[in-house]
Amino acid sequence: MNSKIIKSVLNTTTSIAPLTIRIPLGIVLAAHGAQKLFGWFGGYGLEGTGQWMASIGFEPGMLMAFLAGSGEFFGGIALMFGLLTRPAAIVTGFTMLIAMTVHWGNGLFLANNGYEFALILLFASVSLAIQGGGRYSLDNLVNSWLQSRSYNGTDTAA
Repeated sequence: MNSKIIKSVLNTTTSIAPLTIRIPLGIVLAAHGAQKLFGWFGGYGLEGTGQWMASIGFEPGMLMAFLAGSGEFFGGIALMFGLLTRPAAIVTGFTMLIAMTVHWGNGLFLANNGYEFALILLFASVSLAIQGGGRYSLDNLVNSWLQSRSYNGTDTAA
């Protein structure tokens, strides 16, 4: 893969601010994904979530449950570590956009099963997609390593 593309994906701000978004967002998303995939934390697991998704018109339900759960679980873990932050944030943001469509008819407020929670998670994801993982991320570590290789002439990628 072209090293410029890799560097642009991994390049990030040097601020620590993304860390304060990444950790709680990643925890919440991974936990919700674990509910869907494994039935942890009071969730219904893949089968139960798949049946529910099919009942609201997301067919095939099992596949939709797997995609939503995987996006939340693996995307959340990636965000916690700041690993491929931008791609992970795009996946989690898209997942939350779909979640908003499920809750849209209930209005904004969570008390009525509205979309406000998904909206907040969507824009936290968008924020990370824009700024990257920050100073304390694996993205920054890998990017620094790649830059040091290119500066000392050991980068052979075109």
